[in-house]
Amino acid sequence: MTFDLSINERIELVLIALVMYIVAYKLYGGFITKRLEVNNNKETPSHTMYDGIDYCPAKAPVLLGHHFASISWSGPIVGPVIAAGFGWIPVYLW
Repeated sequence: MTFDLSINERIELVLIALVMYIVAYKLYGGFITKRLEVNNNKETPSHTMYDGIDYCPAKAPVLLGHHFASISWSGPIVGPVIAAGFGWIPVYLW
């Protein structure tokens, strides 16, 4: 199955997707902020419970690396588990 879209149609689809992502980000982000009562002035546990071992403030690049590493494991682990349970088509869709 092929989709023969012109360049204008492709650009249009990308722009529609971007607008949808931005709108969803604003609406859902606002909802979650209100629901969880997010307060940027509140200190994190790394500051309030600082002990020099387990609770230490991290620099932004280190924190980003840890966040990425905790997310990136899911592909190699979850893919074979899905394949074992449901076959290979869901894995390719994942």
